[in-house]
Amino acid sequence: MDRHAALGEFLRSRRARLQPEEVGLRPLPTRRRVPGLRREELAQLAGVSVDYYVRLEQGRGPHVSDAVLDAVATALRLADDERAHLRDLARPRRTARRPVPPQRVRPQLRQLLYAMTDVPAFVVGRRTDVLAWNPLGAALIADFGVLPPRERNFARLILLDEHTGALFRDRRRKARDIIAFLHLDAGRHPHDPHLAELVAELTRHSELFRQLWPEHPVADKHHASYEVNHPLAGAMLLAQEALRAPDDPDQTLVTYTAEPGSPSEASLRLRTSRADVSRS
Repeated sequence: MDRHAALGEFLRSRRARLQPEEVGLRPLPTRRRVPGLRREELAQLAGVSVDYYVRLEQGRGPHVSDAVLDAVATALRLADDERAHLRDLARPRRTARRPVPPQRVRPQLRQLLYAMTDVPAFVVGRRTDVLAWNPLGAALIADFGVLPPRERNFARLILLDEHTGALFRDRRRKARDIIAFLHLDAGRHPHDPHLAELVAELTRHSELFRQLWPEHPVADKHHASYEVNHPLAGAMLLAQEALRAPDDPDQTLVTYTAEPGSPSEASLRLRTSRADVSRS
């Protein structure tokens, strides 16, 4: 992944979100060619020279201090995940360009996954790869066991597989959340060839991805609610929770639950019983 290009894209997208009036600036009298803040205005807010900021946005700047990055992040009103992403892009970790080893799920974590008999659950790794799942997780999303390992990936399934994408009533929102994580992952692992391959594939085959990727959304896996329309269980409102594995920050336990006593919980229990029957 081109870190310099990503840094410029990210900063330009965040400038475009803000208007001068929102940040206490008087708009310049000349016609604005681009939406949002100009480079000059952002430099003024961050307390740096225009030339310094331009070099930063173009990836030509020298080593950038924490103070400057914090000032730019504050001027752009970045959220915590966005601040971390800005640091990753502007000051990447010095890691060797060696092959990325495959991720392994600890047996104890896999055992915990299977102990969750009434909750769809997955272990999700880099690039939204699905590393492990329990039976109800497979019943809710896809039969991962019959898929080739390369296709056990939430981004590919949501954006390229019509059946899986249609499970989410607001497919665009779910896709945006996934793309937001892919951007964060790209900042953490800029030399991952499998991630570059995934982005190239999604760019070729998904119009939705081509629309959302340049907007550069950034967010880690998090808690959220999604309306799911399952062909067997029907409509459900499910809450997603994401818990990071303590020994591997690139592995996350993701679960979907329904509010106790709700129709969604009854539908989820029905899906659970059917999954049990299919395994017997």
